[in-house]
Amino acid sequence: MHILHVVGARPNFMKAAPVLHALHKRTGVHQTLVHTGQHYDRNLSDVFFSQLEIPAPDFNLGVGSGTHARQTADVMSAFEPVLQRAKPDIVVVYGDVNSTVAAALVCAKLLVPVAHVEAGLRSFDRTMPEEVNRIVTDRLADVLFTPSEDGDENLLREGVTSEKIHRVGNVMIDSLVCLLPAAIQCPANRDEDRFALVTLHRPSNVDDNNVLKKILESLIAVSEQLSVVFPVHPRTRARITQFGINIDKLKFLEPMPYVEFLALQRRATVVITDSGGIQEETTYLQVPCLTVRSNTERPITVSMGTNTLVGQDSRKLAIELSAILEGRAKRGSIPPLWDGKAGERIAEVLLRL
Repeated sequence: MHILHVVGARPNFMKAAPVLHALHKRTGVHQTLVHTGQHYDRNLSDVFFSQLEIPAPDFNLGVGSGTHARQTADVMSAFEPVLQRAKPDIVVVYGDVNSTVAAALVCAKLLVPVAHVEAGLRSFDRTMPEEVNRIVTDRLADVLFTPSEDGDENLLREGVTSEKIHRVGNVMIDSLVCLLPAAIQCPANRDEDRFALVTLHRPSNVDDNNVLKKILESLIAVSEQLSVVFPVHPRTRARITQFGINIDKLKFLEPMPYVEFLALQRRATVVITDSGGIQEETTYLQVPCLTVRSNTERPITVSMGTNTLVGQDSRKLAIELSAILEGRAKRGSIPPLWDGKAGERIAEVLLRL
């Protein structure tokens, strides 16, 4: 059986690694790895291959950055001849980035079966480009691997037949579980007893001068109560420079490799983010998470986990932060099947099908 995997951005690597490893242990499986190059900063790309022990890509499309339309089109144009040459039995795509939907569209046109890992997630907010990617990919996919019950329910409501849906758990947690021992030994930020870990990258938060300035002012207010550690996404740094915002009071770091970032997450007093994956990781780590969004495609992290949505409301952020600092943090639990074995379950389904 020939299985081709498509990855393109940091979250994809963490989701693909457990599946690649699980299939590698099976006999009669040939795997091809295609890296679209959607993320090309070394700390957002290459280093994850080494830390997660992912083999070097068989193909690197090198598409780089661009508008959503341009990036999606570039991936489609570059991926089509690769797919025609490789002739896989099935293509596995991950998450909700532009590379995901682009690869699924090419497969649909060439009648190559597609499996979508992390299917069924919905924010119900189509202003988010990722939401459009999720919906389109799920409509095209032949096999849909969901991380939680809400994903099943969303797909069934949209008319996907139950035979296509396989709840396997959260494959990103597999990578977390695998690398947690290394993170525990990592010396990252051990000189800080209490700190807030921050990540921001979503266009709705960083592409508008007034919105970004307001969020950063909220973080400066946070820094008056505890240290703020902020690994800055290249997009966010570019906007801060472009808008000329003064951020002298915040501790900025370069984007971090996964193990080092995981070490910070597990030790953080609170994580403030707009990332989807970090909502899941903090839930597993039982670390309070304040999400700077008004909605989430991962509602289980709110209903069951440690996540709280604060939107762009600085007052709500301050209230929730005070509760955490006073020892009244939200107590969550780890959702079912978030056990580090999702990759194995995906491999079993792929081989059975």
